[in-house]
Amino acid sequence: MKTLDLQLRPVFHWTAPRVRAHVLLCMLAYDLEWHMRQTLAPMLFDDHNRAAAEAGRTSPVAKAKVSKAAYRKASTQRVDGSDGESHPVHSFRTLLLDLATLTRNTVCFGGQKMLTVQSTASPVQRRALSRLGVELAAA
Repeated sequence: MKTLDLQLRPVFHWTAPRVRAHVLLCMLAYDLEWHMRQTLAPMLFDDHNRAAAEAGRTSPVAKAKVSKAAYRKASTQRVDGSDGESHPVHSFRTLLLDLATLTRNTVCFGGQKMLTVQSTASPVQRRALSRLGVELAAA
């Protein structure tokens, strides 16, 4: 398993197939993270309106600037949602940590009865999962 913010580290595999498999898994993890960041950008500090920022550049070699929307997100720590309400902004790491609190536990009582208990998603978790196209299964 790779951690957040994929980094290059030493690889301790000794055969070519294992090295290729490791690199493939790293690339798949990177691709998944990239797509998640693109989809979740309106909920994150990431600049989701790069076209507006690019339009404001005077030269291709000038220092890149963030869009007004990204500046507003960073200064207020909030973002306006499609529902007309203001929501807190997350970093990719904090949003994944928040999503990691969703649990589903199966409890067995003496081998006879089984009970499945699922945590209730918060509004932020529901919005993130909705943006990713994930539906929570009913308990």
